[in-house]
Parts: sequence; structure tokens; C-alpha cells
Amino acid sequence: MAVRYDDHVRRSPEPAERRRDAERSKQQLLDAAVIEFGAHGFSGARVSEIAARAGVNKQLISYYFGGKEGLYRAVADSWRAAEPDLTSNARTISEVVGAYARASIEQPDMLRLLIREGVDRDTAGNDEEAQHKRFQGMLADFRRRQEAGELASRLDLAYAGLALFGVSAAPVVFPQIARALGLDPDSEEFATRYAEETAKLVALLAEPD
Repeated sequence: MAVRYDDHVRRSPEPAERRRDAERSKQQLLDAAVIEFGAHGFSGARVSEIAARAGVNKQLISYYFGGKEGLYRAVADSWRAAEPDLTSNARTISEVVGAYARASIEQPDMLRLLIREGVDRDTAGNDEEAQHKRFQGMLADFRRRQEAGELASRLDLAYAGLALFGVSAAPVVFPQIARALGLDPDSEEFATRYAEETAKLVALLAEPD
């Protein structure tokens, strides 16, 4: 029997409401985790800080993700799941790299997370097999584009791919250099302009006619 307080009926949430609450809490934890992992790396990040930033009980990290490592992998899985949308409108390799450049600027915490992995040499929470598969897939795409003439045949694509990844990440890694060059990496128009200029630069790597 429902108990009334001030003419309001207290009731248990419906299943649909519980699902929405659960999805909301998961997303809040993922968003908070990207920032915390990006700032402190996997080993340095604290689940209590992630939960506090998300505004939820830290026990939910274990409940939803099985702990800190599971949360870290869920962040990476979330990025990989969304990654195809980044380049859904990109037809050429120059547009692909431009799209990644824009994403790096607009989502800097995810990039910082990758940087921390490299600087700390800490891959404890990473799914190395999934990461290897992801980048080998990118390399295979580069090979197809090279055969189509989008990339010069004299390029070693593993080295070129690494360099292009660095190009897309540069404004987040070196904002002080951008400012020294007279650019404003914090301005609203910077991401669009940098993506455009990066695409122009990569277009120059095409096989000459």
C-alpha cells in the first residue's frame, strides 16, 4: 500500500526509469574517468576522485565496470565505438587526418589519456590486443589509399601514420608553441582552421601525377 506524504505518493522507480538512471550514471563515470585518467594516468588515477567528479557513489564503478581496470577499458571501448563517426564524411586521407585533428582539439582529455600511457609507459589498464587491431586496421586503410594514389608510393606507411597521428595531436600536446606562433588554440575557430590546414598539408603527400 502506498504511503502518502504531503499529497505525493512515494513509489519505486519504473524499470525504464532505472535503466535511464543507470545509463546516466555510467556516462557520468565515463566522462569523469577520461579527465582523471588523462590527468594522472591509469596508476595515478583514484576511483574516489572519479566518483566524486561524476557525482555518484564510488561503489558504482565496481558495480558497472568491475573496478578501475574495467572502467579504463570501457573508456577506450567507448572511444573506439564512436571513432567511425569521426570520419563518416571524410573521403580522402587528408580529410580523415583533418577530422582526427578536430576531434583531438575538441576532446583533449582523451588524447591526454593516450599521452599519459606513453609517458608513463603504463598500459596496465589497456586492452593491447584491441589497440593493436585498431591501428593495424588504420595501416591497412593507408595501404589501400596508397594504392589509389592518395599517398606517395615512396612513403613507409607505418612511419607516415605515426607522423600523421602526431600532426593531429600537436595543438593539444604543444599549445604553448601554437601561442608562440601567434595562434590561439583556445579560440572557437581554431579547431576548424587547424583541421582545414592539416588537410591541405596531408593532401601534399599524394602520389605526384
